[in-house]
Amino acid sequence: MKWNEVKIETASEAVEAVANILMEAGASGVAIEDSLDVENFQSDPYGEILTKEGFTTLTEGAIVMAYFPETIFLPEILPFIKNRVTQLPEFGLAIGKNIVSVSEVEESNWATAWKKYYHPVRLTRMLTVVPSWETYHTEDPLEKIITLDPGMAFGTGTHPTTALTLQALEVTLRGGETLLDVGTGSGVLSIAAKYLGAKDVYAYDLDEVAVRSAKENIALNEVAKDVHVSANDLLKGIEIESDVIVANILADIILLMIPDAWRLLKQTGSLIVSGIIEDKKEMVIEAMENQGFIVDQIFQQKDWYAIILKKPEVD
Repeated sequence: MKWNEVKIETASEAVEAVANILMEAGASGVAIEDSLDVENFQSDPYGEILTKEGFTTLTEGAIVMAYFPETIFLPEILPFIKNRVTQLPEFGLAIGKNIVSVSEVEESNWATAWKKYYHPVRLTRMLTVVPSWETYHTEDPLEKIITLDPGMAFGTGTHPTTALTLQALEVTLRGGETLLDVGTGSGVLSIAAKYLGAKDVYAYDLDEVAVRSAKENIALNEVAKDVHVSANDLLKGIEIESDVIVANILADIILLMIPDAWRLLKQTGSLIVSGIIEDKKEMVIEAMENQGFIVDQIFQQKDWYAIILKKPEVD
């Protein structure tokens, strides 16, 4: 059996959105080659030894590669893919070159082709993301291993916005919290929240592909077995009062959830938002402050930001 590889040259900030579009179109696997990988992980503050093996040689932008069985007639779905990617700037995402190409791949090659891009990466003082097929042992008693299968969607969780959000969770969670994970994607933030002591975690995503992916990854991590995962449009219709709300999504989508986040967040709670490119940071902060939120902390990696917000203290 042969497979077709659809390759999209895009901007780094769009890789997860483009991967999502390709999975919705019926891809059986997605690989991401991102110029930021070397830039972000060529040095490691946690004492790990990193090499460039498996990392990209790209100097700018990113390439998202998706694999479709030959039984899927690509001429019917390519227009859908191209149209959805072209719409991403409407949500604040640059799409770079936006070049789409198609080639054939032998079955013996496709299933493992994307695995060379993914390796264990320690993202915070306590959290390391490990692909499900890798064997990894830690000698640090504080280190927690998040096992993910990134082959089917949404990357490994090592994108800068995910790393920033994990750092924000690490400084926010103290144990026993109720947490809402909005736009859960791979489920990595929900799994991390359980490792960091959250008691009740509710993960939501509008996309059924993401819901399925999150459930599969949560099943790989015993600590997260009681995470509640379901399809939902942001926080619409949710009535769970929470200590922490976390959303690693597009800046323009964050704006849509602000009133519901204000409604559901406890007076002493924390709202963590990420997925914010530098050009959108002030827009998000202004909207949050207009609602009544106060900026507590800002985390930055290159042009990406995560922000922790709180409600003002009540006298």
